[in-house]
Amino acid sequence: MGDVLAGFHAVWEFESDSVLIRYERGIRTPKLFQALGERRVPLSALEEVTLTPGRRGTVALRLRPRPGADPLVEAAAGQLPEGADPYRLVLPAERETLAEYYADELKALLAGAASGPADRYLVAAPEGPMQFKAYDGKASFDGTTVRFRWSWTGASSAKWKAGDQSYPVAGLSGVEWRSPEAFEGHLRLLPREATGPGAPVQPDQDPAAVVFGLGYGPVHESLPFAAAVLAAVRSRGPAPAAVPAPARRDPADIAERIRHLGELHGAGLLTDEEFSAKKAELLAEL
Repeated sequence: MGDVLAGFHAVWEFESDSVLIRYERGIRTPKLFQALGERRVPLSALEEVTLTPGRRGTVALRLRPRPGADPLVEAAAGQLPEGADPYRLVLPAERETLAEYYADELKALLAGAASGPADRYLVAAPEGPMQFKAYDGKASFDGTTVRFRWSWTGASSAKWKAGDQSYPVAGLSGVEWRSPEAFEGHLRLLPREATGPGAPVQPDQDPAAVVFGLGYGPVHESLPFAAAVLAAVRSRGPAPAAVPAPARRDPADIAERIRHLGELHGAGLLTDEEFSAKKAELLAEL
């Protein structure tokens, strides 16, 4: 379409295959928008567009991405307030007719597009290297490895005992982000291999997590961080299937079988060679 629609805090530029969202910088602009700068959203990443009345004489044009198409949305997991939704453009009510025109145009373009969950991220993740300060340490990500460096003023004794942590992306299956604006905000790394059943470890005791607090782990720093890690994890593809290790035999069972073989050998039912070979096979199973 090649047209531009300006709203509060953002400008949307409509192209034939994408929507380029440029976020404004200013005192009233949400810090998350300023941190994102701009985002190009392919139409293939979108599932729906809506136009609804807003507050105080405004209308809101909103795009809804397909599940799994945007690592930022996946990391946020519905925790962003309406005013911090990067896919929502608020306009004065007098521009409703213009907004309705663009909404209809987008709906027509999406009519024949793919829908449902995306098999890969279609919207680019924030670029690294990235870092932020949590309550109990500093988190950094260079594109391949996440590192936690504990703070002596905030980290628990469990984390101090574990020491500073490094987590290669290859060993992760995902990220759990809980907004610092909610109770028990934190960022937790999820390993590819589960550690087994048991009560979940509290984030302040988990060396694979950093906790947030007032002024620590703000949304505009920790959420893009989580999205970048998610994108790096997913780009590596699914974890390779684990090859089960051969089961170890019970030593008592092996000893009993060797004793039985000895009886057969003593009775002349097994030759010396057969007894030695069978005994060696059983011992190799230990």
